[in-house]
Amino acid sequence: MTEPTGVARRGTLAVASAAPLLVLANFTAPMVTLPQMARSLGAGPSGPVWLLGSIALGLASLLLVSGGLADDRGRRRVLVAGSLVLAAAGAVAAAAPSVPVFVAARLAQGGASAAMLAASLGIVGHAFPAGAGRVRATGRYGAMISLGTLLGPLVSGALAAMTSWRAVYALVAACAAALAATAARMLEESRSPVPRRFDVPGVVLLSLGLAALVAGVTEGRAGWSRPVVPIAFAVAAVLVGAFVAVERRRAEPLLDLTLFGRPAFLLATGAALVVGAAIVGLLNYLPTVLQLAHGLTPMDTALLIAVWSGTSFAGSMLSGRVRLGSAARLALGLGLTAAGFAALLGVGAELRLPLTVAGLAVSGAGSGLINSAITHLAVESVPAHRVSMGSGANNTARYVGSSLGAAGVAAVVGALGPARGTAVAMAACVVLAAAMAAAVWAFRR
Repeated sequence: MTEPTGVARRGTLAVASAAPLLVLANFTAPMVTLPQMARSLGAGPSGPVWLLGSIALGLASLLLVSGGLADDRGRRRVLVAGSLVLAAAGAVAAAAPSVPVFVAARLAQGGASAAMLAASLGIVGHAFPAGAGRVRATGRYGAMISLGTLLGPLVSGALAAMTSWRAVYALVAACAAALAATAARMLEESRSPVPRRFDVPGVVLLSLGLAALVAGVTEGRAGWSRPVVPIAFAVAAVLVGAFVAVERRRAEPLLDLTLFGRPAFLLATGAALVVGAAIVGLLNYLPTVLQLAHGLTPMDTALLIAVWSGTSFAGSMLSGRVRLGSAARLALGLGLTAAGFAALLGVGAELRLPLTVAGLAVSGAGSGLINSAITHLAVESVPAHRVSMGSGANNTARYVGSSLGAAGVAAVVGALGPARGTAVAMAACVVLAAAMAAAVWAFRR
């Protein structure tokens, strides 16, 4: 096992960066076609909630587990396996005859996406040791998150207009199979020089605990007073509490809890949670609001969201020219996001296009800085041989946050209506992003 150099490093970065591009394109694909999917599959009152949110359950449950497996068993192996599962699950989603089958396929896609994200960022962290090269590499890797968010709704909306909402999942399956073949052929294997024993109790407790949490949040979007919601939260609290107790006693834990004593790790993980809740969660639900409140078509909505994701991509690619440390870039990105979202406060009542486009562009530029900064902090804040675990922990926080944020937005909009509810939810996201920006700036050293 050798570290790639020169041309090989650039090839490694290109192949590894294709993973977040594909994962995020697949994750955001149903954002603009949810109404059509729900009608086609005969979804009941809670069906759309699971059509949109099921992939986050698979992601949040298995990201940290995937990171540990990648470090200990081989990062290329985990990336290839995840890509193959994504291909198979994409084919099932494309042909799904009912809501349960589609939801099961998206759950599998979530687990596969977890493996791909954790392993691919670990590959980048291994190939590019600490220094300027790693900053540039993680910036480009973070840009692929934004590019995937850009392409997912656009491609999904275009294919839905030309053929069917199902076509995008067939395309995802083909791309995932191609990525698996390319990664197996081009990437060198890398793993921790001191692999740990598989932490079965930790894996079981954490996976089931996070699954119960995200399931409770997802079910809550269809009604918080139903008995299943508090039961799921209680189960999640017990399982996660048991996970912490067990991990503190293990010599080789799935998650080294002492990492939370590292300011950089705490900063990266906490910021990822807030980014998931205040940005990913909000934007995950915003297309539905735009379609219901203003009668926009899927393609119209995709083009509007493309303003945000396009400037996010540009911001990530150009972040290396911002001569600030990662924490300062993160604070600046969160501040720009808060400012951009403030311009969108009235979008649920009135679609003023120039103001909406400006708000999406400013918040998108902020998100680009955030993606590059958090990606760098995720690998920089953990020991070199645990980079996939750092990626898994960071992305776990992001996707748990996205589930919480989307559920909160849906609950507020459902209770107050599209106009007032969107304004209240947007204001909450502005406050949350601004507060996190201030906290990061204060503790950036």
